[in-house]
Amino acid sequence: MRISTTLSALLFVAPLAAQDDPVQLGVDGFRFEWVPNWAKTPNGKDLGNTHGCMCVDAQGRIYANTDTDRAVVVFNPDGKFVKSWGKDYRGGLHGMTIAKETVGHGELREEREVLYLAHTGRGEVLKATLDGDVQWSIGYPKAAGIYDNPKHFKPTAVVVGPNGHIYVADGYGKSWVHQFDANRKYVRSFGGPGTEPGKMRTPHGLWLDTRKADKPQLIVCDRENHRLQMFDLDGNLLGIVEGMLRRPCNVYQHGQHLVVADLAGRITILDGKNELVCHLGDNPDPKKRARNGIAKKDWRDGEFLSPHSACWDADGNLYVMDWNRHGRLTKLRRVR
Repeated sequence: MRISTTLSALLFVAPLAAQDDPVQLGVDGFRFEWVPNWAKTPNGKDLGNTHGCMCVDAQGRIYANTDTDRAVVVFNPDGKFVKSWGKDYRGGLHGMTIAKETVGHGELREEREVLYLAHTGRGEVLKATLDGDVQWSIGYPKAAGIYDNPKHFKPTAVVVGPNGHIYVADGYGKSWVHQFDANRKYVRSFGGPGTEPGKMRTPHGLWLDTRKADKPQLIVCDRENHRLQMFDLDGNLLGIVEGMLRRPCNVYQHGQHLVVADLAGRITILDGKNELVCHLGDNPDPKKRARNGIAKKDWRDGEFLSPHSACWDADGNLYVMDWNRHGRLTKLRRVR
């Protein structure tokens, strides 16, 4: 199944706001208020290069990556800084997802959240507690027979399936998606470089789509092919979403809706049928899109620069990471 949509009628242009009035974005049912200067950093210093992912834990805390010693930073929903960790993982923590696992036995049995992370520079995927205690790591998939040099493996994303299988996207390397079982044993690879259906050019982000509870799917942000591709959990292609995306980086689910972070200056909301609801924060200046070095003086409320990741919280608010050397994290508060 292939879905294509034109942009025309569904594009939303926010009305000009009076000075000091909050900027609002969106369409009826999905209207948001831009929260200026949301992320409060220690001593008011810049976050540093934001070139990673964002996710939300069960307590509503927001996690984000930077390329600094604070490789993982954590904020409350109001933007207050909570903690950071990851000095040993600076310069490459790029993909991040929260998964739930059951630990203990009998009456001591409980469910906890853990982080799975992909590091492009180290060429590895790791599992850690929410406080940064690293449990294990996976290196390059030698059994795949794809890599003659381990340094060519540069993973950008990781997700975990309902059976504990781990899916890793080699977005900055060979453009394959690799599957490991719950014991980290190699299972298969699918994708590979190309433009035809099922092939990929920079599979940058991954998401486990649970909107069809009985048949979860793997969404691949096939960035340089300007599309999303849907696969079953054995790597078989199920569908393609294209025609309304420029350079999709990451995707995140809330109920039946998806938000897509598009590196080329905007984020996009899709409905349960993967049809376009709206674009948000579309930057009117192409010279500011998909560029890392935009100075802070040139930032504008209501306009994104280079959205690299976006996530929802339980209340339907959105949080967006721009790829920017100073570090830019934005909250869009759900209005209605």
